[in-house]
Amino acid sequence: MNDRLDIVHNGAVAVKGGMIAAVDTAENIFKKYSSAHSIGGQGRLVLPGFINTHTHAAMVYFRGLADDLPLKDWLEKHIWPAENRLLSAEFVYDAALLACLEMLKSGITTYNDMYFFGDSSAAASKQLGMRALLGMGVIDFPTITANTVDEYLGNADRFIDSWKGDSLITPCIAPHSVYACGTQTLERVKELADRRGVLTTIHVSETAWEVSEIMHRYGKRPVEYLESIGFLSDRLLAAHCVWLDDREIDLLARRGVAVSHCIESNLKLAAGIAPVTKMLAAGVTVALGTDGAASNNDLNILSEMATAAKVHKAAANDPGVVDSKTALLMATRWGAGALGLGDQLGSIQPGKRADIITLNMLSPHLTPAYDLYSLIVYAAMASDIEDVMIDGRPVILGRALITGDEGSILQKAREWSRRVAGKDR
Repeated sequence: MNDRLDIVHNGAVAVKGGMIAAVDTAENIFKKYSSAHSIGGQGRLVLPGFINTHTHAAMVYFRGLADDLPLKDWLEKHIWPAENRLLSAEFVYDAALLACLEMLKSGITTYNDMYFFGDSSAAASKQLGMRALLGMGVIDFPTITANTVDEYLGNADRFIDSWKGDSLITPCIAPHSVYACGTQTLERVKELADRRGVLTTIHVSETAWEVSEIMHRYGKRPVEYLESIGFLSDRLLAAHCVWLDDREIDLLARRGVAVSHCIESNLKLAAGIAPVTKMLAAGVTVALGTDGAASNNDLNILSEMATAAKVHKAAANDPGVVDSKTALLMATRWGAGALGLGDQLGSIQPGKRADIITLNMLSPHLTPAYDLYSLIVYAAMASDIEDVMIDGRPVILGRALITGDEGSILQKAREWSRRVAGKDR
């Protein structure tokens, strides 16, 4: 996934000290390097780990809790009440372990989260050896984590102090949305993010209702409103961006704002189809996100790639748009760029972090293999991911988690599910 989109047949990657040291044919690599450990083999495809640019990891415990509903009803009548009843540091830690396990086993090596109890998510991610950008949630109304905007921002500031500079965890700030955060709140978020030099992520124009509501409040569409208060920048990641007009797309492009496209969640909630082809044509960096498992209902970038490629072809009546190379770029190199980590992640190149996955091609649905990009995007499944390495450390080998106890994680999830369902309080 370098600039030339090279494919190295019969290739190998040398990893040293958590970094990619060399990429070449296996013959050349083994002439120059030796190691007691080798991963892969015949019939394996080696590629950079997938990057999930938008999710709510701990909401995996709400998977299937409330389906087939509009976003506003889903949030206000089901998800927020469940969170008010159950959220705690322990809940988020246990749920984040399950989410990380699911993501790792589908080849995701980095995720960008928007939630609460960031220290719990960080601890769970570190335990399993997963890379994460964790956004401390900010919202204008009280939750179990804070009562005021001052408290939310104080929590975010302390979280940044605790984790900035960590090898796997990158702190950021995550105001929920324009409709849940007023002007003063967003201005204070921007000031804090700029002062601390961290990424900001926010939901933008996810539904037609949101656009109507912001027009009613401010007389501007959401992106225009964010521009008017100086919120747009190249350190902003906007999730969803379904209901944009051409002027808003131009604003995102001019300000360098990246977009996380969460097509399966948008389809399931009937939020609409984001104008991805227009955004790409305008020069907007578009990456992929799963959203939370409560609205998707899985954490699988492979399925996001396939769905995005197919739906946008149908929407544009053009089979050439969002081709397989574009879809895979959205899941790898462009995802890294959207998170401000393009110099470290997203491609297998010397000097980048060794976040690498292998895909077992020895299956009927992956045979024969003509175009590897098409094979990955249109035919591969999460169950084909065989090995996962992050920062040069194997975390999944032969589909088995080696950094934690998968059985215990699943058992803890079953125990929590009784409380979520209200059967064991």
